[in-house]
Order: sequence, then C-alpha cells, then structure tokens
Amino acid sequence: MKPANILVTANGVKLLDFGLAKMGSAGASPASDDPTQAVDLTEVGAVLGTASYMSPEQAKGEATDARSDIFSFGVVLYEMLSGRRAFSRNSSVETMAAIVRDEPTPLDAPASFSSIVTRCLRKSPASRFQAMNEVRAALEQSSAAPTAKTPSIAVLPFANMSADKENEYFSDGLAEEILNLLAKIPGLKVIARTSAFAFKGKEQDIRKIAETLNVGTILEGSVRRAGNRIRVTAQLIEAENGSHLWSERYDRDMTDVFAIQDEIAQAISEALKVRLAPRAHAVNIEAYQNYLKGQYYLVYATPERLAKAKEFFEQALAIDPNYAPAYSGQAVYYYMLATFGVKPTRDMAPLARSAAEKALAIDPVNSDAHSVLAVLAGVCDYDWKVAETHFRKAMAAEPVPPLVRFRYVLYYLLPLGRVPDAMEQSRLALQTDPLSMPLHFGMAWSLSAAKQYREANQHARRALEIDPNFFQILVAMGLVQIHAGFAEEAIATLKRAVELAPWHNMSVWSLTAAYYQAGDRERSQEWTRKLAESHGHTVGAALYYAVAGEVDAMFEALDEAHRQREVFLLFIQNQPYFDRYRADPRYQALLQKMNLA
Repeated sequence: MKPANILVTANGVKLLDFGLAKMGSAGASPASDDPTQAVDLTEVGAVLGTASYMSPEQAKGEATDARSDIFSFGVVLYEMLSGRRAFSRNSSVETMAAIVRDEPTPLDAPASFSSIVTRCLRKSPASRFQAMNEVRAALEQSSAAPTAKTPSIAVLPFANMSADKENEYFSDGLAEEILNLLAKIPGLKVIARTSAFAFKGKEQDIRKIAETLNVGTILEGSVRRAGNRIRVTAQLIEAENGSHLWSERYDRDMTDVFAIQDEIAQAISEALKVRLAPRAHAVNIEAYQNYLKGQYYLVYATPERLAKAKEFFEQALAIDPNYAPAYSGQAVYYYMLATFGVKPTRDMAPLARSAAEKALAIDPVNSDAHSVLAVLAGVCDYDWKVAETHFRKAMAAEPVPPLVRFRYVLYYLLPLGRVPDAMEQSRLALQTDPLSMPLHFGMAWSLSAAKQYREANQHARRALEIDPNFFQILVAMGLVQIHAGFAEEAIATLKRAVELAPWHNMSVWSLTAAYYQAGDRERSQEWTRKLAESHGHTVGAALYYAVAGEVDAMFEALDEAHRQREVFLLFIQNQPYFDRYRADPRYQALLQKMNLA
C-alpha cells in the first residue's frame, strides 16, 4: 500500500494495484503443496515493493501477511498527518535499513491518533493491530473524541507612537521581550520574532495574520515615550471572531519597563490558562536599551547595519560588563561577518569565540553563545564532537530558538551528510517561525542537498514572495537551477543576488559558473580574471573551476579555502559539481583534514 495506489474519486476512495498478492484456483487450500493450485508471487527471500512503504519483514525478505499491509497503512497515515514520509533516506537501501532499525520522528498530532500510528508501525507484526477492522474501530473512536486546541499566540511589533521615531527600537524590543517571556511557558505555542514582525507597518486584518501564522490569539499594542515616562497599551485578541480577551494601559517610569513586561505576560498567561515562569534576574535599564538597539540592527544583516549593532552591544557592556545577552549578541555579530563573507573567518573566529565564552561564564545556558561555539568548532576546528556537545546544550532551551535550529542544520547536520535530519529540523523551525527567510534558505539548501532540485526551486520561489530581496535565497535558487541544467534562469537569478550583495563570494562566483554552463565562455573568463583579483580563490571559485573542468585550479582554490577556514567549504559534499572529482586522492585528503572522510 502506498499513496500512488490510493485514488480519491467522486464516488469514494479506490484502492488500486494488487501486484504483490497470492493467486490460487477456486477452493484451493492456501497451504496446498500443489504448484498448479497456488503460486506465491511474494516469495520469502525476495524483496519486492516500494521501499518507503515496506514493512520490516518485507524489507528483510521474510514471510509477510495482512499485518504487513497494516504497517504500510501506518506509513501512509503518518504521511497524511505530518506531510512527510515516516522513513525517508537518501537511497532505497538506506530507507529499508531505517524501516528495519529506526523509529520515525514523533507526530505533532492528537495523542489518540499518534498512538494508533505508533501501533501500526511496530517492528514486530505481533505487536501491531492484528486485523484492519481493529484499526478502523480505533480510528472511529479517536475521531469521535473531542480534542482540545493548543493555546497559541503571535506578538506583533508594538506601534511606536512617540514623537521621536528613533524610539522604534524600544517599541520593537518591548514586544520581543514579552514574546520571549511567553515562549518559556510550557504548552503555549509562540510564533518567533521574525515571522510575527513581518507584519510591521502593514495594515492587515487580524484574522488574516492569525491564519497566516496558524495561531489562535494575537497580542498587539503601542508605546508612547516622552523623556523618562512611557505609556504602553496592549490588547489580546481572539483571532476567530476578533473579540478582545484582555486589554490594559500602563503609565509608568522607564525604570518600570520590566514590571510592565511581566504584568502583560502574566495577564496573557491567565487569559490563556497557562502558567508563566518568573523572570530570572534584574537588568540595568540603560544596558538593556543599548542591547535592544543592537538587536534591532542585527536583524537586517547588511554590513552597515551590522556595524551599528556592534556599536550598541559595546555600549551595553560599557554600562554593565556582566550583561550576558550583549556578549552573545557580539558573538553572533562576529559569526555573521564570517558566514556572510564580509570578513575572513580566521579573523572573526577568535573574536566570536571570546564573546561567546564571556556570555557563558555569566549565563551557562545561553543558547546563542552555545550555538556560535558549535559553529566555530565545526568551521574552524572540524571537531564534530565538540560541535555536537554545544549544539545539544543550545537546543536544550524550551522552546528551541529557530535560528539555533538553523545553525544546527547548516553547520552540523548537512556537513555530516544527515540530510533527512536537516530537512526535519528545518521543518520544525518553520513551525514557530514560518516567515523567517534564513529558515527558508535552510530548507531550500537541505532540499538541494537531498538532490530534490524541483522541490528546492519551488520552495525558494515561494520564499521570495515573502522577501524578494533576501540574497541568500537567490543564491540557493541559482545553484539549484544550475544543477537542474537551467543556466539562463540561473544567470537571471544570480545577477539579482550579486546586485544585492556584490561582496558575497559565492554569489559572484556562482554567476560566473552559470555563464560558463550557458556557453558564454568569454563572459565567464572575463569575470574569472576580475574575481581572482577582487575576491580571491574561494569555494565559489572552486565551484566555477569544477564546472569548467579546470581540476588543478579547483584543488588550489579548495586548499586556500581550507587554509582560510571558509564557511562554504563545509558544503562541498552537498554540491554535485564535485561529484566527478570525489575519487581524486586530493579530494579524499581534503575530507580527511576536515574529519569528514
């Protein structure tokens, strides 16, 4: 049983294709030894069928019966409930091994349904439902039982009603701090900042926003600041009917801002009948304001904005040298300069490491700091055990910050070839931050690593509808188009990426490769001469030389990228350009140096 054989028609559901079945003449005993009376088309020792929907006994070539179909039904039901396959690996052999050995990722579904799927997918036939009528009865009973909705909320950016527009960082920061407090409440789904703040400055119906973000409630508000006085208004709105569940106005001194955040979060937790944990410790108000300004500029991720972020983090630490969030903000700043190719990794890594370690000395569970140290362990040291340790600590937070999952995908799972896990982590991150462009980049990059180029291209196109100027998505999309043989499309896509980020090595070198693949050798050679002087030999250069078949130049570029600890070197295993060179001893030696052999 598999989805391709289940047809939904106007007259109901039809089950097709009984290719793996037993035939016998009328009245013949199934146990008959007469070969003229029964032929077993599914012989013991033969592996027949579609790998993703096999039962463990089928994958091992053992005897099968109706309980094998129940397992396959469980796989189909899992896919219907989750939108993904229960056992999906890079090849049929790996998929069958997973079916025999592994358990699928737990379903995000009502417990009654999840338990039915789990029982269908037991490895031992004796542990499953023994007949399909048992499965049907369990499903009917589960469907009849009422299910409670999980409380969910999106905190929209608070409107800045102050005369000074520079106070926008404060209104954004106030909303983000309330969001962070709510995110610590067990059992409450809170949409991450990136997605909630995507509606900033846009007049949209609350119900439409809630539908887009898949939440039941929306918190919106405004901030008016005059000198040391602030007025904060906030209202909690039920998305289904637009009614107000709670609203309040606060007129306070600036020094009371943390009390306001706590009171709003407490009121929301009471309205939604969930429990709020107390705030950990007090914070210096001036250091906090500078930290908010740093975060405000860090989000935009351009070289100019990043420089502003650094300035405000430094000011926060000058006021309060023990303010851990400002140190972790610095660590992320240096890490972003390296990963975006603005500054060399070897120059930025010691600064990022120092800032992250200072943050952890004050706050040992700081997720951002642990994730930055994990990235550096992989990118600079190729120490995957240390990277794993730091990522485990970073992801111990509840809920896991979406950008921490993003770093886990890009700088750990994909380099180690764990592509299905990378896609699953990207999916989980997008559940709480569905409009985040970095997360969509991570998903497109993971799909490309799985060689699902059509799906990767489609995902990138959908993401560009959210933000057509996010250059990283354009780079991922352009590379996918080159892989798929659409060189002209890739040229148009990568040209736009270069316009947006002319300093980005992978963008400009990928465009050069697209020109070569399109047959415009003169243009590609012209670009190569320019880039060798301005951007140096990088992984992007190696990618171009791989496409052009210039093998020695390709390995020179890869060796230089290794010396410089260039971030994109981690992804060479995911790039099909290098497929034909993988048997070369120089390639194998490079993998050895990166502990990826």
